[in-house]
Amino acid sequence: MTFFQLILFISAMVIFYLFFKKLFSEDYPKRGVDFEARHSDEPIGGVSRPDKIFSRPAVKSSRLEQLFVIADESVQKGNFAEAKKALQSALIVDRENQDVLSRYGYVLNAMGDYAGAKESYLKVLQSNSNDDMTHGALANVLHKLEDDEGALVHHRRSIELDPGYAPHYFNFANTLYDLDRKSEALESYKKAYEIDSEITEAKEMIDKLDGVSIHD
Repeated sequence: MTFFQLILFISAMVIFYLFFKKLFSEDYPKRGVDFEARHSDEPIGGVSRPDKIFSRPAVKSSRLEQLFVIADESVQKGNFAEAKKALQSALIVDRENQDVLSRYGYVLNAMGDYAGAKESYLKVLQSNSNDDMTHGALANVLHKLEDDEGALVHHRRSIELDPGYAPHYFNFANTLYDLDRKSEALESYKKAYEIDSEITEAKEMIDKLDGVSIHD
């Protein structure tokens, strides 16, 4: 073996040694774990390959969201029976969901089931006692159930929680008017109209009551 052949042999052995050392070490990319994204749209291969990205998966509507759509569309069509069925199914999915309970209370109220609506609204308030809209809705239901003292309590609470919402004052005024507390009703109608002049019904009631001798 010549000196030149010896050099070639040693070089080959070194190359084979380095190759197999690299091969059997863990310092190389493995199939299936080449890239571990830290978030769903992190680029693969760097900015030079913008086509190599994880696309965000399309978010499918959950069963609850689908039932909400059915219920809301049914309410818009005036089909409260269909809306009730959808919401009953939603309650099976999530019995404590406040959005379901609020919608269910609204539908039951529209169908004349005031006791059922009351129960639904009370469940909402058990989870969130500061929901002014539910206090207002419950007040209207209690008034229909002739629980006028309870209605007044919840009307006042709805106003306390959101004093800038005109319908709270208008609904409170309606209850007061029905109870023949007309001077108080007038003040509440005025407040509603002061906040929102588009509530023309409030203006009509103001014109009806204002300037008339009122005896509560």
